[in-house]
Amino acid sequence: MNLNQTNHCFGFSCPGRSVATAVYVLSYVSAAAVVLLTVCGNLFIIISVCHFTQLHTPTNMLILSLAVSDCLVGVCVIPGALIWMIESCWIFNTFYCVCFIVIAYFLTSMSIFNVTLIAVDRYFALSKPFVYTRTVSLRTMCFVVLFNWFVLLFYNIALQYFNEHFASLVMCPGDCFLVLDQVWSLVDLVLTFVFPLSVIIILYVLVFFIAKKHATAIRELNSHTRTQTSKNMSDSMKSERKAAKVLGILVSVFVACLLPYFVYTVLGNVTQIEVEHFQKVLMLVYLNSSINPVIYALFYPWFRRCVKLILTLQIFYTDSALINVL
Repeated sequence: MNLNQTNHCFGFSCPGRSVATAVYVLSYVSAAAVVLLTVCGNLFIIISVCHFTQLHTPTNMLILSLAVSDCLVGVCVIPGALIWMIESCWIFNTFYCVCFIVIAYFLTSMSIFNVTLIAVDRYFALSKPFVYTRTVSLRTMCFVVLFNWFVLLFYNIALQYFNEHFASLVMCPGDCFLVLDQVWSLVDLVLTFVFPLSVIIILYVLVFFIAKKHATAIRELNSHTRTQTSKNMSDSMKSERKAAKVLGILVSVFVACLLPYFVYTVLGNVTQIEVEHFQKVLMLVYLNSSINPVIYALFYPWFRRCVKLILTLQIFYTDSALINVL
C-alpha cells in the first residue's frame, strides 16, 4: 500500500496524516477485533438467556434487552464510528450518516434506560423481596422491556424529526454530526442522562445500605441458628447481594463511559470542542457495549458455563435447555 493512499478519504478532502502503513493496518485489525468482541460477546449472552430455562428470570430479561441493544451497537454503530476515527473523516454518504446518527442515538438511549431498569429491579428485589416475587413475573418484565423499546423509538424519531438542525445534518464533507437546537439539547440532556443517572445513583446508594443490612442479618442467622431454613435464607440473601454487587459494577462502568460524552455535550454549548476529542468520548460510549460481556465473563460463573456449552455445541443436544448452569 502506498503511504500517500492512506491520506485520502475516498474523494473527500481530509487533514493530512503521517501514519505508517503498519499502524494503519493494525488500526483496522484492532477495529475488527473490537466489533467481533462486541457482537460475539453479546450474542453469547442472548443465546444463553434465551436457550437455558434456568435463566428465564425477570432480571435476566433486562440483561437480555441490554445485550440486544449492545449487540446492535456492535453491528450498526461501532464499525462506522471506528472507520470515521481511523480515516479522520466521514467517508460515507449523507444517507448513511443520517441512518448512523438515528440508530446511534436510539441504541445509546436504549442502553441507558436498560441499565436504569436494572437498577430499579435490583432495588425492588432487595427492598421488598416478597412483594417482588409475587408481582414481577417473567411476562410482566417482558412487557416492560417491549414498552421501553417502543417508547424510546418514538422519542428518538421525534428528536430527529422536530430538531431544526436535522436537515443540515452533515455540515461539510468529512463530518457527520447531529447538532441539536437549544430546546432539544436541554430536553435530551435531562431525559437521557440527568434523570436516568439520578435514578441509578440514588437506587444503588439505597441498595448498598440494604446489602449492609442483609450482611448483618446473615451473620446473626449463622451465629444463632443452624437450621435448614436459616441456611436457605442466608444463601438467598447472599445471592441477591452478589447480583446487586455485579450489577453495581456494570452500572459504575456504564456511568464512567457515558459521563465524558455528556460533559462534552454541555461544554459544546459554551465553548468550541475539537472534533477529534469529541469522537473519542463518543467512541467511549459505544465501547461500553464491548465491556459489558467482559464483566459478565469475569463475575458470572453461569455465563462462563453457558459459553462453554455453546462453543462445544452441547446446546444442540436433546433437553439441553434444562441443563443446570447456575
